[in-house]
Amino acid sequence: MQKAFKVTLIPNHKQEILINKSIGCAKFVYNHFLALKQELYQTEKKTLTYNACSQRLTLLKKEIEWLQEVDKFTLQNSLRNLETAYKNFFADLKKAKGKKGVGFPKFKKKHGCKQSYKTNLTNGNIQVIKNRLKLPKCGWVRFHKSQDVIGTIVNVTVTRTLSGKYIASILCETEIEKHPQVSQNIGIDLGIKSYLVTIDGEVVDNPKYYRIQKRKLRSYHKKLSRSVKGSNNRAKAKIKLARTYQRITNLRDDFLHKLSTRLIKENSIICIENLQVANMVKNHKLASSITDASWSKFVAMLEYKALWHDRIVQKVGTFYPSSQTCNHCGFINPLVKDLKLREWSCPSCDNYNLRDVNASLNILSEGLKILTAAVGVPEALNACGELVRPGAIQAELVEAGITRL
Repeated sequence: MQKAFKVTLIPNHKQEILINKSIGCAKFVYNHFLALKQELYQTEKKTLTYNACSQRLTLLKKEIEWLQEVDKFTLQNSLRNLETAYKNFFADLKKAKGKKGVGFPKFKKKHGCKQSYKTNLTNGNIQVIKNRLKLPKCGWVRFHKSQDVIGTIVNVTVTRTLSGKYIASILCETEIEKHPQVSQNIGIDLGIKSYLVTIDGEVVDNPKYYRIQKRKLRSYHKKLSRSVKGSNNRAKAKIKLARTYQRITNLRDDFLHKLSTRLIKENSIICIENLQVANMVKNHKLASSITDASWSKFVAMLEYKALWHDRIVQKVGTFYPSSQTCNHCGFINPLVKDLKLREWSCPSCDNYNLRDVNASLNILSEGLKILTAAVGVPEALNACGELVRPGAIQAELVEAGITRL
């Protein structure tokens, strides 16, 4: 499998200049050929393929000498990114049917966003020894070693963040050591007040990193808006603001990685709601809290880690009434639509339900039903909605290729 290892580079002055040149050349090539393709389509209703652009790039490098100062793979990968952007646009256009989707490829900006370039491995031009990374043209660059880079290197993407740091993402082909097999299954109810609640009643508090840093962000935004454009103070204010946003992202990612890893390690099947976050953020009262929670990123982490360790992540339908349904008798209580109602007794069977725990139990039951229906083993559920032989079902699902649903 392929796995990326992110490290923070510590380039010297010459290496920093060369990295910035590589980023600039990649951006120039992307914008140049995007403009060329647009102009050709407007005049002749034709387009340029990747191979045609690659041939023109060879001629362009002879005309513009400073394009030869950087690694050749940097410029070729920039053309590949442009080709991918066009393919994604047309594929999304057919799928979206008029709705707003990926959008037409845009020109890359010089300021106000992360900048990057990608280079490929060939003839040992990329190597990692201890805390040093060998990059084409740059030579050996030191980095902060937080983990061992294991496997065969495929390519490296170097990114310059808004705060001025240089991050290298080293993509490797490696064998991942899988967690031991377990038989426990779990249902998860995601929320805002509590990040998630499990069937066992475990409550994981929502850290709300953006809320905590909101006052500091407001202060830095004020300093930035009041500083003179082009001044040193404005440049410093930009860096301080970018560092604060980066800290929020790092803290959130650390929390999500640790939580998702623990759930994957302890459980065989994880059932979770298929949340439509894009629609949920239209509620302006909750949009900030929903964005801060990063549910989509958390579910994505669960999915790729489940693929690594032979676990199953099963999504339950968006409109399944998990909170309103009594997990004991199946009665649907419409009064539970009110978010303020956290506890309720079932009018049908008098069963006492905690809103979030009840929802997680229903999500697990519904998720297992979907899984058993997928492999055609309806008798695998008992009266309580639990798997009678979870090990056998797990093996059948893996054999059927149902490891990421």
